[in-house]
Amino acid sequence: MASSVGIPEIDMQDFPRQFGKLVEACEECGRFRIINHGIPVTLMSDMKSVARSLFDLPVEIKQCNTADDAMPGKGYTPPDMAKHLQEGLGVYDMASPGAVDTFCDQLKASPQQRETILRYSHAIHELAQDIVQKLGESMGLDGELFKGWTCQFRLNKYHFTPQTIGSSGSVMHSDYGFLTVLQDDELVSGLEVVDKKSGLLVPIDPVPGTLLVIIGDLGM
Repeated sequence: MASSVGIPEIDMQDFPRQFGKLVEACEECGRFRIINHGIPVTLMSDMKSVARSLFDLPVEIKQCNTADDAMPGKGYTPPDMAKHLQEGLGVYDMASPGAVDTFCDQLKASPQQRETILRYSHAIHELAQDIVQKLGESMGLDGELFKGWTCQFRLNKYHFTPQTIGSSGSVMHSDYGFLTVLQDDELVSGLEVVDKKSGLLVPIDPVPGTLLVIIGDLGM
């Protein structure tokens, strides 16, 4: 494994001057960090705390997080210690009316937890829309093209133990959608990506207060 790779930084408050840098980051790296994104650090921290508490729920409650039958695997996904260490909760389309409230109902979220989830999911959705609109504008496309697209909301936990340190937390993959907006955990540095030049897996160091954007297969 190589040392941590550099990630281009995009200032969301510095457009249109960032258009060229944004296109280069997408074409050359396929990922970038955003600063000045407008989501309060306190809200980001609160969402992490809520996520930890949701994963501490009894399994029978987490299993109530189900998605549409046509979309298997988009709700609760338990860890499979034989293959991967990842446990997940989620909403297939957080922009769909009532979807996030249903998610909160399924997990019996408290009023405070519900407020945090609703605020954070709304802020992330608005930010994702802003990013794809700027990407479209940077390539001379109409930003309205991206409105109405499905936008998933996922929470992930990796069940590492002293015996599994060094193991992969999830199967190696590329994200199939347009882009992923990721809040990484500054307490646990585990994300790795393939470096375009060397072909090696390199770690992505977390940067508190920022968000990592990964361009998916559709975006590429």
